[in-house]
Amino acid sequence: MNNLTAPSLVIPQTAVFGGGCFWCTEAIFQMLRGVTKVTPGYAGGDKENPNYYQVSEEKTGHAEVIEIEFDPTIIPYEILLEIFWNLHDPTTLNQQGADTGTQYRSIILTTSSEQQVLAETMKQKLDAAGDFAGPIVTEIKPLKKFYLAEEYHQNYYKNNEYQPYCQVVISPKLQKLRQKYSQLLTDPNQIA
Repeated sequence: MNNLTAPSLVIPQTAVFGGGCFWCTEAIFQMLRGVTKVTPGYAGGDKENPNYYQVSEEKTGHAEVIEIEFDPTIIPYEILLEIFWNLHDPTTLNQQGADTGTQYRSIILTTSSEQQVLAETMKQKLDAAGDFAGPIVTEIKPLKKFYLAEEYHQNYYKNNEYQPYCQVVISPKLQKLRQKYSQLLTDPNQIA
């Protein structure tokens, strides 16, 4: 008789968040243990196969988002939500810092009914706690379809770390991530 048991297989889950420019959110979530892949793209609108220029002209209804593939046994969805809400401003409508337009809105696109409930519940708790300067305007709705962003948007911070936008906008967010969530990072000293 064979006493060997097959190892349990963990099926990765997917989360989709938009918290302003996808270059910022991609760099943040790439640093987390349990996140196996982060892909910038477009979602939340109606136009099929949008490109960056169409999304930037606000004619598609899409937001700049990231698709996160993660291992829920290492980093649960609730922790991803917490980081999402704490590393952008969920109280500004269609704006993050100097980036303005509907493509920069705060949005969570859920991939299951469980994610929908968790996101809505956490949003209500955060609003009730008054942790932010104003009410949270983050849109929460089921994901219809995710569209991959152009190649030059992929791994943007890693490939362009010394660009002014990366230094002025993204690097401070990564520093905040290191200070607040160092225990969740693959390497607390890594740049991105």
